[in-house]
Amino acid sequence: MVVVALTFGCDSFVDVGLPNSQLSSGTVFEERATANAAMTNIYAKLRDSGLLSGNASGMSVALGVYADELDYYGVSTGETQFLYTNTVLPTNGVVTEWWSRSYNQIYAANTVYEGVNNATKLAQADKDQLMGEALFVRALVHFSLTNLFGAVPYITTTNYEQNQTVNKITTQEVYDRCIADLTAAQALLPDYDFSGIRVRPNKWVATALLARVYLYHGSYAEAANEASAVLNETGTYSLVTDFDSAFLKDSPSTLWQLIPQNNGASTGEGANFIFNSGPPPFVALSSSIVTAFEPGDLRKVHWVRAISNGSDTWYHAYKYKQQSFAGSSSEYSIVLRLSELYLIRAEARAKQGFLSGAQDDLNVIRNLAGLPDTTASSQEELLSAILQERRVEFFTESGHRFLDLKRAGQVTTVLDVVKPGWDIHEALFPLPQNELLLNPNLEPQNAGY
Repeated sequence: MVVVALTFGCDSFVDVGLPNSQLSSGTVFEERATANAAMTNIYAKLRDSGLLSGNASGMSVALGVYADELDYYGVSTGETQFLYTNTVLPTNGVVTEWWSRSYNQIYAANTVYEGVNNATKLAQADKDQLMGEALFVRALVHFSLTNLFGAVPYITTTNYEQNQTVNKITTQEVYDRCIADLTAAQALLPDYDFSGIRVRPNKWVATALLARVYLYHGSYAEAANEASAVLNETGTYSLVTDFDSAFLKDSPSTLWQLIPQNNGASTGEGANFIFNSGPPPFVALSSSIVTAFEPGDLRKVHWVRAISNGSDTWYHAYKYKQQSFAGSSSEYSIVLRLSELYLIRAEARAKQGFLSGAQDDLNVIRNLAGLPDTTASSQEELLSAILQERRVEFFTESGHRFLDLKRAGQVTTVLDVVKPGWDIHEALFPLPQNELLLNPNLEPQNAGY
């Protein structure tokens, strides 16, 4: 069975040898069905564990409580509690899981890339598709890792002996390698939606991620150009005017999403964010984010839900509406969506001094939410307005808020006010202690830990 063929022996990339499975023979990549299943299995890993998951350890929840979006109501001994109280240590399970799951996913992507590249019977179009997807995943996971840990290794091989002693590279170098991988993926992936339901990356998905990486990299002209390329695909993608349908599985604003394991299952986000009585069992929106919306913002009306027990009121994120198992899954976990490209281009244009263009893009998102045109006119005002718009557009999505604060140089200024004991070094997470012991080349530990 392919599921057995794709089971790796260890989560930590420094310990992963040849997979104890059919993958070691490479025969799985000679047939389209089994090679395709190998890639599908990676998306299942992304959905179920690690940084992109909608579960408690995923960035949507974890960075929401670490920043100023979510309050925590769960057990005091849970890993999420350490994030909420910013008391994460190198020995905490959450950082170990992030690191090990991420490098396991990268290792799996490298296995697919190498196996498909070496296949002799697979059609070239199938090889291009799968190799492009593997490069996309490799770039996406490395991008997430470096934004949490800073300098990290960029793994491009399944050679476990090399991986055991690999060195870290700087965040800018990680971005450079992400850009190279995504540029290669663009050339390999087709223009069309291979899956028909937006669960497999195509050229425009790789382009969207490339726009994000260029923005973080500080390459603003390139970020604007890549964002424009996606926004020009008006026949494929469009903004949704009905906010209640924005996160449905067939939303035309979705670029790429992760399908639930079983038809009828909810997303991890829906299961973790929604509650129907108080007090909240796990997390709830902070007062900081609830009061961040301007009067009349349709996003607050449709994406924030109040729950009261008569004396107290709490709020939960309501972007995803399905909380539990139903007859069919109405929502998939969205990883990339169109509105981000408008705000990427707005910021990139503002950084380049193209202020009217930045205003235009910002106003597209504001007007859609029922808000008037921005009053920001200077570069500084526009950048501040874009940061605020990203806050209310992407709350509880993939840690955007925390990463935006870091990128804007405001993470300590903002979180020092709302997070007791916050310290500047906590903008980066500690490297897992067990990984430092296994590979001394990962030293030094991040400052402050």
